[in-house]
Parts: sequence; C-alpha cells; structure tokens
Amino acid sequence: MSFIITTPLYYVNDKPHLGSIYTTLICDSIARYKRLSGEEVIFITGVDEHGLKIQRTANHKEVAPQIHCDEVSNIFIQNWKDWDITYNKFVRTSSKKHELIVSEFYSRVKKSDDIYMGVQKGWYCVGCEEFKDNPDNSSTYKCPIHQKKLEWKNEENLFFRLSKYQSQIEDLIKNPSFIQPKERRNEIINFVSKGLKDFSISRTNVSWGISVPDIDNHTFYVWFDALLGYVSAISTDMNNPSLEASINKGWPADIHFIGKDILRFHAVYWPAMLLSAGMQVPKKVFGHGFLTREGQKMGKSLGNVLDPTLLLSKYGKEAVRWYLLKDISLGNDGDFQNKRFVDIINNDLANTIGNLLNRSSSMSRKWFNNKVPNNEEFIIDNSLEVLSNEKVEKFKKHFNSYELDLAANEVLNLAINTNLYLNEKQPWTLIKDDNNISLVSKIIYNVLESVRIISLLLLPLLPDLSLKIDKQLGSIYDKNKPWNEQLIWGMLKQNSNLPIPNPIIEKLDYE
Repeated sequence: MSFIITTPLYYVNDKPHLGSIYTTLICDSIARYKRLSGEEVIFITGVDEHGLKIQRTANHKEVAPQIHCDEVSNIFIQNWKDWDITYNKFVRTSSKKHELIVSEFYSRVKKSDDIYMGVQKGWYCVGCEEFKDNPDNSSTYKCPIHQKKLEWKNEENLFFRLSKYQSQIEDLIKNPSFIQPKERRNEIINFVSKGLKDFSISRTNVSWGISVPDIDNHTFYVWFDALLGYVSAISTDMNNPSLEASINKGWPADIHFIGKDILRFHAVYWPAMLLSAGMQVPKKVFGHGFLTREGQKMGKSLGNVLDPTLLLSKYGKEAVRWYLLKDISLGNDGDFQNKRFVDIINNDLANTIGNLLNRSSSMSRKWFNNKVPNNEEFIIDNSLEVLSNEKVEKFKKHFNSYELDLAANEVLNLAINTNLYLNEKQPWTLIKDDNNISLVSKIIYNVLESVRIISLLLLPLLPDLSLKIDKQLGSIYDKNKPWNEQLIWGMLKQNSNLPIPNPIIEKLDYE
C-alpha cells in the first residue's frame, strides 16, 4: 500500500504566500522521509480553481476565469519547482478528468438518499466560500478572517444530509489519532456536540464551477468539488480515471495537512461525504497553525507580507526550510522574526554543523594524508556511537509522529555534542606525541562518522545541505542502499579520500 499525504488544494485567487510554502515544505519533508524509509509515497498537491471568489477575481482582471486559473496554477507549479517540492500528483479542479470524478461521487451520494433541494438563507463570506454566523444580523458585520462584509444569500440549493451522520462523526473524532493536534480536536468535538446541520452543495449564481449533472443552472459548491481533488489526483493520470481506480491505487489518504482555518471542512464535512459515498475516511487530519511576522498578522493592508520568492532568492531554500521546520512546533502558530531567522541559520547550520565538518575534515586531511583515518581498534569510550544511535532512534520516532521540530533538534543536538566530544578529546594536542597516532585516528574517525550520520538525518529536512556534506566526505551516500541501513554506526569507509573542505552554507547578515 502507498502512503498518501496531501497539502490543501490552494485557492488560485493569488500566488503562493509564505503560509502555503510552509504547509508544502512540511509535506515535502515527510514525503522524503517516508521514501527514505522504504515506503511508496503518493504526495498530492494542487489547486482549487472554482467558486465565486475566482469568478469575481477574473472579472476584475477582465479575463476569462480559465485564463486566470491557468496563469496562477502555472505560478504554483513553478514555485514548487523552485522550492524542489517532490510531489507525485498535481491536481487542478478545472480539469475534465476531475469533473468526471466529482460527477461519479455525486451519483453515489445521491443513491444514498443524502441529497435534497432546499433554500439557503444566510450571511456568506466570499473569501472563505462559507456561510458565517452573524450575531446581530448586521449588514456591516465583517468576516473575522478576511475583514470584509458578509453578503446575504437567499437561493435555491441542493443540500447534503450532514445531520444524518452525527453519531458516526462523533465516533470518528473521539479517536485521538484522527485529528491532531489535540487542541484542534477539542475544537471539532465542541463544534460537533452542538449538532450537525445539513449544508448546501450547489450554487445558482456561480457560473464558474462544475455543473450539477441533472439540474439546470446549478454548479457544485466549491468545497464539495475541491475536497474530491484528493481522490481524483490519484487516478487523473489515467486515461479513464474513476473513483474505483483511485480507491484501488491507495485511498484513503494517510494524512491531510491543512491550515487550522479549514479544519471543519476536512474533519467533519469531508468524512461525512465519504461515508455517504461508501468510501473510507482519511486516517488523519492535521491542522497546523498560522504564521505571523514580528508578532503581527501578515496582511497587504499592513504592508508586512513576506514574499516567499524574495526569501528564496535572498537566503536560499535550505535556510528557509530549516527555520520553518525546526523553529516552529508543528500545530502551533509560528512567528517569522528576521533577527531570529539570521541567528538560527548562522548558529545551527554555519557555526555548529558547518564548522564541525570543516574542522574535522581539515584535521583528517592534515594528519592522515587527505584521507579518512583508520577506525583503530583502540580502547576509547564509545559515547559518540551510543549518542548517535540514540539520536537516530529519537529522530525516527519524532518524524513518525510528525514532530518535525523535535526531529530537527535531535540532529542539531548530535552536532553540538560531537563538537563537545572533539573539544574534550583535543586531538590537536594529542597529535604532538607520535605515540598517540592510533588514539587520534580513532577520535577523528568517530567525529567524521558522526558527521556522516548527521548528513543522512538531514536528507528529508535539508536535502541540498545534506548532499553538500556528503560530497565533502567523499560522496559516500549510496542511493541504491536502504537509508536505514546506512544509519548504522561504523560504515564510513576507512582510508577514503577527503576533498578540500568548503563552507556548506554562507553566514547571513542581519538587515
């Protein structure tokens, strides 16, 4: 069976922002880790292209909605290429193949007698594509997220019998592994406890959408359409995509990674829709936090939006990856602080890991004829080997629990303690006595072996930096050999050539 991981399907009202980069980097690192661990991975990402908001955005630009969607979708595809995102499937909900899946799914839900015609009245946020509570029923009330006035809707819609699945959804969300982190789970439990209400799945005033097959002038509600992108992505590369083909190729998804603002759709509406269609629900929904900048919410009106393209060109993807994955506890809100960003990159990557590689390889080249020394059978404490084995196991445990920040800190801690080991042993003093050659050989081998382990652990987090370290150890990483096997201590080849060391990452300047 495949391991299926998904980002949200990003709304094409605008180009990627730092939040969408963050979510995608999380999924990319997990996908890389799973592949390294020997699993077959289906990594799904893509774009949500329908709805009133897109229709209005295109009208404002005076272009056809499809042209607008093509432009922005291509920007996403180029961004994921620039950030080296290793996705397998990129779905566009405006594709004809996706439309076939939506129609097939709709037929299944209809056969379950879960669709009926009704009238939808309420206050609607176009930005959220969602009906909102309006406590005072005021025409001036604004959406708390988008800070724009809600619009009153009163129209004929098709409805989905969400209320029918009250008990099944309650049982599902009681499972502590289904929604993470627990704070998000508690929010959904509280929401569901108030009673689930049927929701509309079609619109009559939105032309830019997938037409409901058997009812004139109705298009599917954007969420009913978009959520199915996770399924259609699995089989849309086939000539004849279908629900059954997607199920056979690996559905259900192992994990949906999403922002916490769209958790209700993924943890309540989506599972109920799947149950209605006779399909399995996703195994896990993870709602991560939001990103702020210097303690403030980012917004165009505040002029403090961080352009990820600028970050990439200025600092490089490895620096941004490390900060976002290591410094933010997954599930919590994160704050991008420029000085902290610079300090972390310089301290962790340049000073701790980079300097460890540079000084150890330089000493080995100087004292052992430009080679890795022999792993002498010399009686010496094996503290570094014990520590390395411990960090490898903790790293795997954290990654399997989606605790990427803790996994990254295990790698950093191994580097810090390897530096301490080197300082305590002081091989530069011992080498002055010829009788200590074997002891120094063992010390330097241990340090270089620890660096090799560090480079392997960095592969899912910082793939480029990992390969730079490996190159300076003599390009010893073997892609054809299981990664887990290469994490065993003592596999660094003795007497192998060491290239001239170069900085693996440039120090950043604080502006």
